[in-house]
Order: sequence, then C-alpha cells, then structure tokens
Amino acid sequence: MSARTKARKRALDILFSADVRGDEIAVALAAEAKRAASEPARQASWLYAREIVDGVIDHADEIDEQIATHSRDWKIERMPAVDRALLRIGAWEILFNDDVPTAVAIDEAVELAKEFSTDDSGAFVHGVLARVSRSS
Repeated sequence: MSARTKARKRALDILFSADVRGDEIAVALAAEAKRAASEPARQASWLYAREIVDGVIDHADEIDEQIATHSRDWKIERMPAVDRALLRIGAWEILFNDDVPTAVAIDEAVELAKEFSTDDSGAFVHGVLARVSRSS
C-alpha cells in the first residue's frame, strides 16, 4: 500500500471520527497530530493525511457545495458518514490538489468506499466524484 493510500485512510479516520463524535475536525486532527508525533515510522502517511484534512477544513463550504450539487437527490447529512468523508477527500483532491490525477483521486475513494462502507457506496462515490470532476 502506498504512502498516499495510507494517508487517505488516515484522513478518512480523522474525518469520520470527528463526524460521528460531533467534534470539530480540527479537534480530531490535533488528537491525531499528538498520536503521530509518537509514531515516526508513519511520518510519510501523516504529512499527506494532514494536508488532506487541512484542505477539507479550508475549503469545506466549496467542497460540500460541489458534493450537494452533484449527489443527485442525496442531502449530505443523510449520507453514510464514511461516504461523506470519502467524498470530501476525493473532492478536495480533484478540486484543490493538482499533484493527484483526477482518476487516481476517484479510484482511491471508490476503493476505500468498497472496503469501509455499504455495498452501493463504491458506485455512489464514483458517480458523485466523476460529476464533480467534469464540472471543475
């Protein structure tokens, strides 16, 4: 598993845990930063995970607007928390990170959805992120 794939999973963990606990994302990020300081072997994945989460925080309104616009009759608050987090990660990579090809951002989000969410989540995440990418 690549460092970026591990970082996306780590970002997913941060966003998901903040969402389900009702915490601010910044609070969950700070807790993970403290944990990361004691795990130097995982430093490579931590740096990109932090970049993702910071990007999601910085562009939250724009990202959620894109997701809401392209999710076809799904309100963000009604989506499974895992899907919501993955869509935010994928949308950030598509819209704000030129270092990641759009196809990679979509594929990575879809694979995580298949692994951690519902049977239909992979197709749902793919569809939303594909529409986000076409509109950007």
